[in-house]
Amino acid sequence: MNIVVFGAGGRAGRQAVAEARRRGHQVTAVVRDPAGHGDLGDVRVVAGDVTDPVSIERAAAGHDAAISAAADLSAAPHAFFTTSARALSTGLAKAGVPRLVVVGLASVMPGASGAPLMDEPGYPNEYREFFLGHAAGLDELRTCDLDWAYVAPAGDFDHDGTRTGRYLVADHGDMTSRITYADFAIALLDEVEAPRHHRAALSIREA
Repeated sequence: MNIVVFGAGGRAGRQAVAEARRRGHQVTAVVRDPAGHGDLGDVRVVAGDVTDPVSIERAAAGHDAAISAAADLSAAPHAFFTTSARALSTGLAKAGVPRLVVVGLASVMPGASGAPLMDEPGYPNEYREFFLGHAAGLDELRTCDLDWAYVAPAGDFDHDGTRTGRYLVADHGDMTSRITYADFAIALLDEVEAPRHHRAALSIREA
């Protein structure tokens, strides 16, 4: 397949690129500044803006599916995630790309109580503005016509762990869960190659 990865310079994006190449796919890695990302490997690296539908259409033309791992920590979260969700919806549709897999956030997923994890007792909320921005972006996705999947870790990422080659789809969010970026990328690519979740959000945990 031809896969375009937005936000390819971040930790989740890099692992998505690596997993796609491991499986033999052709990859276009979209970053803000290609000059700073010469280490992404045997892929096409292009400049792009995930909040601009024209830029997205240009980068995504000729691809079979898209992954978005984009985030901009310098921008207001609500504005960034809603604008990028709308731009992806518009730009990918114009480019004829039917499938979008988005890297999500555990905080906005249902916890054991059924409420969003960020609203459960004891959940750390010093980044609540960021959480609410992600939630607003997910709400935007729900209004679009693309075949999308919002894939979130059940808890958080294990930043130092190594690839095991396994993961599980979680019943609910769990703040104690930790999954490596490499194993999370396997779930992303599985949803690209053989989609099982359509216009839906899912949590991924370690196996």
